[in-house]
Amino acid sequence: MDQQIINLFDEYTHKPLSRQDFLNRLAKLTGGMTAALTTLSLLEVNYAHAATVPEQDKDIIAEDIVYPGDGATMKAYLAKPKAAGRYGGVMVVHENRGLNPHIRDVARRVAKAGFLCLAPDALSPFEGTPADEDKARDLFSRLDADKNLNNFLKGLEYLRARPECNGNIGCVGFCWGGAMANQLAVHAPDLKAAVAFYGRQPASGDVSKIKARIQALWGNGRTRQCRHPCV
Repeated sequence: MDQQIINLFDEYTHKPLSRQDFLNRLAKLTGGMTAALTTLSLLEVNYAHAATVPEQDKDIIAEDIVYPGDGATMKAYLAKPKAAGRYGGVMVVHENRGLNPHIRDVARRVAKAGFLCLAPDALSPFEGTPADEDKARDLFSRLDADKNLNNFLKGLEYLRARPECNGNIGCVGFCWGGAMANQLAVHAPDLKAAVAFYGRQPASGDVSKIKARIQALWGNGRTRQCRHPCV
């Protein structure tokens, strides 16, 4: 596929570009709106086809839960192994599309691998992630940054307090969630590990606060993995 189309879709995904503006620009690249809509079907995720672990997988239990946040009731998706026991906890932080079916599938994959997984919905203060991903993206600019961070920190507290948790907690985030994973590493000294798939890095002055092991992944295919904290 033409790199210009891929770059345009990346801009649409991560920057404040309206769907109509995106389609108009895509139509210019593909030669018309019909071709643009056909191309769009190849770019956008089909959640039903992309799912890898079903809701009713025999080895896990998955459910929607709530926990107290900073001035809001936080919605989240919890997935865990069905077998009784105490497990390491993993928080999964979504992209700027909210808690969608893809992230729920990621949470089930984590549970399938033997972890207790919590995927909070950052848009809980707005009644949760809407079905329309463009509306979801627009809501992110309305989040209070401090309260939003606290909502995820309280999610870590909730996860650690679950009877199925052995007290060891890590997190993984994607794009917008990658930045949050980095912030959790800064502000949660008990965090054992943080994995950021893209996302804004912590301020240089905050790096010394990080106690967790960090794995950072960038779009050029490079991975930086550290035994000691770094960015």
